[in-house]
Order: sequence, then C-alpha cells, then structure tokens
Amino acid sequence: MITININGQARQLDDDPQTPLLWVLRDSLDLTGTKYGCGIAQCGACTVMLDGEAVRSCSLPIAALSGKQITTIEGLSNNGTLSKVQQAWLEEDVPQCGYCQSGQIMSATALLRKKPSPNTEDIDQAMSGNICRCGTYPRIKKAIQRAAKS
Repeated sequence: MITININGQARQLDDDPQTPLLWVLRDSLDLTGTKYGCGIAQCGACTVMLDGEAVRSCSLPIAALSGKQITTIEGLSNNGTLSKVQQAWLEEDVPQCGYCQSGQIMSATALLRKKPSPNTEDIDQAMSGNICRCGTYPRIKKAIQRAAKS
C-alpha cells in the first residue's frame, strides 16, 4: 500500500509503485480531468501540481510521491467556486476543443502561485511545454494576464 495526498486527501493505493500517477488518477481514483496526451512528458496534457510545481503525471511513478501534495484540476475549485484561473479561462473563451485545457490551467496556476504578476516572458516560459493543437495561445495568455489582475 502506498499513501499519497491528492487534493488535500490522503489516499491509500494498492497499485504497482511504478505505475505513473496519470493512470492512478484516471483508472484507480476516477479523477479523469487529467488527460493522456503523448505519454512521454512532452505535451503537457497530463500536468498536475506537485508541491505547487507543474509536473507531468504520465512519467511520474507513484512510488516517488510519498509525503508530497498533489493537486489535480478537480482540486482547484472550492465548493463549486472556480479558481481565478478557471474563471479567467471562461471569461476569455480559451478552449476550442478543450482537450489540453486542464494541463494548461494547471501550468498557469503554478505560474501564478510562483509569480503573481508575471510578465509576457514569464508566461511564455511557463507555458512553453503545453501544446495546444487548436492554437488558442493568444487567449491562454490573455486569461493568465486576467487572472493575475484579479
């Protein structure tokens, strides 16, 4: 048994310790907001926060997570109230297909926790590892800037 903390709750898992966090979230815990994209930590669709840092869950074995705080997209809202990043995403009409958006939101949230008033370069650097096939990058940047102001 492995115990990990996800969205503020200790969860006991009977999964193989080398199982990537992504598959534990989706298959064992039914937290399906985190998406599978490439499986090699390149696209960002599977991004979650680990102790406040954006990380790729597809390549992170659960054995490495003891004592760490994991936040998924499901853990951002508070009693039905969207986080400021989620709200800005809606206000800027960011998603087109929406598949990459949970990873994008997690990376943006981690950025704003680290740098509450990021400049354009900070945003570009923090978001450079998240791929959006629909190309909504200008709206993503606007949403991050909006969230930073709220």
